[in-house]
Amino acid sequence: MGDEAETVSAEAASASGAEGESAAGSVAGGIFLSRIFGLLRERAVAYFFGVGAHADVLQVAFKSPNLLQNLLGEGTISAAFIPIYSRLIEEERPEAAGRFAGAVFGLLLAAAGGVALLGVVFAEPIVTVLAPGFLDDAARVAAGELPFNRFDLAVRAVRIIFPMAGVLVLSAWALGVLNSHRQFFVPYVAPVLWNAAIIATLFGGGYVLAGTPGAPEALSSDGLTQLLLVACVGAFGGGLLQFGVQVPFVVRQMERFQFSLSTRVEGVREALSAFGPVVASRGVAQLSAYLDLFLASWLAVGALSALRYAQLLYMLPISLFGMSVAASELPELSRLTEEKVASFTARLRRSLRQIAFLTVPTVVGYLAFGVLLVGALFRTGQFQAASTWLVTIVLGGYSLGILATTMSRLLQNAFYAIGDTKTPAWVAVLRVTVSTIVAVPAMFWLDTVVLERVVGPLPGDALFLGALGLSLGATVGAWVEVAALRSGLQGPLPGARIPWTRVVSMTGLALVALVPAAGVWWILPEWPLLLRAPVVVGAYAAVYLGAAWGLGFDEIEAWTQRFFG
Repeated sequence: MGDEAETVSAEAASASGAEGESAAGSVAGGIFLSRIFGLLRERAVAYFFGVGAHADVLQVAFKSPNLLQNLLGEGTISAAFIPIYSRLIEEERPEAAGRFAGAVFGLLLAAAGGVALLGVVFAEPIVTVLAPGFLDDAARVAAGELPFNRFDLAVRAVRIIFPMAGVLVLSAWALGVLNSHRQFFVPYVAPVLWNAAIIATLFGGGYVLAGTPGAPEALSSDGLTQLLLVACVGAFGGGLLQFGVQVPFVVRQMERFQFSLSTRVEGVREALSAFGPVVASRGVAQLSAYLDLFLASWLAVGALSALRYAQLLYMLPISLFGMSVAASELPELSRLTEEKVASFTARLRRSLRQIAFLTVPTVVGYLAFGVLLVGALFRTGQFQAASTWLVTIVLGGYSLGILATTMSRLLQNAFYAIGDTKTPAWVAVLRVTVSTIVAVPAMFWLDTVVLERVVGPLPGDALFLGALGLSLGATVGAWVEVAALRSGLQGPLPGARIPWTRVVSMTGLALVALVPAAGVWWILPEWPLLLRAPVVVGAYAAVYLGAAWGLGFDEIEAWTQRFFG
């Protein structure tokens, strides 16, 4: 049902497509399991901490080491390591590949270890820079406005959790090795162990501190503080498990592995030359996340934690539908030579259509059924009606940019595959600049708007809408980024374009599917959220997928091949 050129392109890419579809299915399956456990982790966090001061601290603690993880982790590995390592494997040079992988591992180990140590030593200035709004907490505690000092607790939490990022960098290296050998499921399901460790320590610690299983109301403010620190210890242990489970599979693939710290090993200097622009690109993206953290720390209590919960659902389709395709396509695109430009662009266009096929209905579903989904996932314990509505509204702001962000992941990898790491870096700068310009005035204005003015009277402490300004800024920046990336590809890949005709068709189909799903929601008003949400969402998904199949959308066949291949 798409453009004729798209059909021709899919046929041109079909020779290499089956392998990529199977790989993306493995990635999507692994990410799906990981994200399910991620949702369970956040439900546990919501149960004990809700939307409030402790959850704000947890957001700062988990974000603080992300600079190390994101700069040296999966994104950088994808751009600087996988293309070179995949090429050496393709050339049947296992000794060169083993030396290259060993040198990169050694350099990553040294860099990650050094930065992790600095993070522990300089935890206090790190929190000062990331969350300067917390510096006023001492006065607010003295005035009785806050139950504890968020700054002091954040410093303690950062010192526990910062080394976790160093371990996760090594886990990203293992992922790069396994992806290059077309093994995708294990590295993408490994984060399940990280999430499971946090969940176990939360409930185990809660039981010990409260003396009864699952009773957050039995915990005092001091008890919640201790539980937060226990969760940070669990996160570090989970990082060790995430890396450790991949090691046997890496060993099996790398008989010629040679550990070193040398930059003279073949491929290392080429990787380092790509590494700089990629770090700049990732650094700019990370700066955007830290700007959100920095700005939200000045907003009313609860803004940081509302962002945390909304971002989890925001990242779910990006990980499942964007990263699963982008991760599996990079090694395949990197193997194509300059003489195969037609195949390259055909594969890229087909992948964009497949990303949109499941992302578009997710966006529409979030906007229509967001309050139902947020309530089913998080409404428990300390997370009640006001928290549900605030997170839903912030998620709505993010949802408008999900399609752009998923497509950007694939377009960035297209640049990496053709050896251009600088353009994505400059585009990332543009995205952050635009996002900030939009977000700052919007968030401070919206932080004067009480949630009750929008949704009506709600029990509990007053919450404000400042976080919505940050999510709207992110959305505008995402669309600017995808437009700039697409424009930048027109030179080297004239046939690369976004399938807008198919996106419009998918949007129309998703809007039609809303009608019966809304009817199901209307006739089940008394059902518990945990039952009502999956029934409504299931009806929506069934109508969308069924109609797509009946109308002959070839993307449904491609995704079926990916998952069940």
